[in-house]
Amino acid sequence: MDTYIVEGGEKLYGKVKVQSAKNTVLPLLAGAVLTDEQVKIRGVPTINDAENMLRILNEVGCKIKRQDGNVIIDSSGAVSHEIPQRLTKELRSSVFMLGSVLTRFCRAKISYPGGCDIGLRPIDLHLSGLKRLGVEIVEEGGYIECRADKLVGAEILLDFPSVGATENIILAAVKAEGITVIRNAAKEPEIVDLQNFLNAMGAKVRGAGGGTVVIEGVKRLHGVDYTPIGDRIEGGTFLIACAVCGGEIELCGVPAENISALLHKLRENGCKIHTKNDKIVLRSDGKLKSVDLVETMPFPGFPTDLQAQYAALCCKVKGTTIIVENLFETRYKYAGELKRMGADITVRGRTAVIRGVERLHGARVTASDLRGGASLVVAALAAEGRSEILNLSHIDRGYADFERKLKKLGAKIRRVRI
Repeated sequence: MDTYIVEGGEKLYGKVKVQSAKNTVLPLLAGAVLTDEQVKIRGVPTINDAENMLRILNEVGCKIKRQDGNVIIDSSGAVSHEIPQRLTKELRSSVFMLGSVLTRFCRAKISYPGGCDIGLRPIDLHLSGLKRLGVEIVEEGGYIECRADKLVGAEILLDFPSVGATENIILAAVKAEGITVIRNAAKEPEIVDLQNFLNAMGAKVRGAGGGTVVIEGVKRLHGVDYTPIGDRIEGGTFLIACAVCGGEIELCGVPAENISALLHKLRENGCKIHTKNDKIVLRSDGKLKSVDLVETMPFPGFPTDLQAQYAALCCKVKGTTIIVENLFETRYKYAGELKRMGADITVRGRTAVIRGVERLHGARVTASDLRGGASLVVAALAAEGRSEILNLSHIDRGYADFERKLKKLGAKIRRVRI
């Protein structure tokens, strides 16, 4: 089992180039099944979630080649409409394969997807959207089986602006007969990137990022050479770490508008932030003040995927912060681990009250999910003394070369096997 050993108390200085966005790369990989021609996706990070998605593609018959950090997918030999259970249980985003495999084979079979245990995260919105496109769905024995003689465009109103449901419906609709309109669609930058990727393949998708997405079905898609956007969640994690540790970093690859809610809060905390194009420079003396309230919301609100990391920052500010998690039911599993480091946190349902303390101390803690694990790293960097962070497989799901990037900024962190 791999463990991080962190000697806290160091300020962070330097430049960080963020990886390609995990939450974009996964639906793009699924979208490669939509064409018989070669798809090249540049800068695919070596994270566990991407590797699992590539294994799924290989299982359905795609040929995968890695070349200089890029991934080349040839799906001309794809023959299977079934997604293996042993892989779906490890990856929530395997559900994206429903839309693309349905488009390819007019049928798909998948077991209920896994991933981080941060709440129920039902896929009802995915399935109801697919039904509107003419898909017959049978749920039995832990499997979802979908069939459609043909996919037909439809008007779809999402009860909630779900990122996954929006992306899955787009993937299913790009070659459907007629026009599909998704209302109350998610507005995240990753939706815009999926639109741009598919349009580069010959699709006709418009409106992404604005709440209403219109897809005009086309008969075929061609290959593409595509570079995804930068990972705003990875970038936000580094900004939060620098804010609480003190120092100055330049983040490259994330436009400010993609994480404006976080930047607003960090400015309130007392950080100095300058932005230009896709560069963000943050300066902090590490002596932060609290903000009253943080509520997670769909984009452009505060990202749920940065809630845990920001909570780690709140543990070491002057004053009290209330965090309300509006998207997932059980996203405070990290709270007990932060308490081991001296944090003062009270959790009631979806609300956490964090009273800042003067200092955190090193401790042995365990990651229970991806973003909660990242929050433990942030806290360990800001703590006094030595911390051990166990169960890195969760962190490896979304952060590539995490410790190497932190070391370049001056952090004392190393990975050991125990």
